[in-house]
Amino acid sequence: MDILGGVSLDWLKYLTWIAAIAAGLLTVFLSPRRPDLAALRAVVVFMVASAGAGIYILNHVGDSRWDSKAEDRFNAPPLTETPMVGQFMEPLDSFLGGMVGTVNQVVDFQAAFPVAMEFFVAAGWAFALSLPLGLLSLVGAYLEAKRRKREFRRYKIRVDDLAAELEDIKRHLDYQRAERAEFG
Repeated sequence: MDILGGVSLDWLKYLTWIAAIAAGLLTVFLSPRRPDLAALRAVVVFMVASAGAGIYILNHVGDSRWDSKAEDRFNAPPLTETPMVGQFMEPLDSFLGGMVGTVNQVVDFQAAFPVAMEFFVAAGWAFALSLPLGLLSLVGAYLEAKRRKREFRRYKIRVDDLAAELEDIKRHLDYQRAERAEFG
């Protein structure tokens, strides 16, 4: 079953962008503190979607959406319909039919290859863009880890202070209980 069978070439291009934008917006929505991750994920989704579209095109070479013109295709002349000698031409007819079919496959590939290359080039540019965005995300992750470590230290100091205060309160209560037991 071909899910993308009814999708035109323009919509295939739009779908790569829509997927990338949706992934970026979803990432911003889920973690608004890290727009660098949103940008990186959007670029990676665009790269994968573009490469997938290029592979899809190369897997569906004979499709008319890739601008394979009917006038570029060849047709073998039917030799079996020739009077008197047509029945003897049947092997040659099937040979010519196979040869023409192979040539038509090459014509279809020549029509689909430049279209697929557009998607592969877009995926390559997205890969090139993902490298600095990946480094930026690493720096962002490092800074986020440092912030969390400082925050953890602050909480640990606060917990230690509260534990010390609790020990003071316990000692004070034990002191009062011991005084009441002495005088009571």
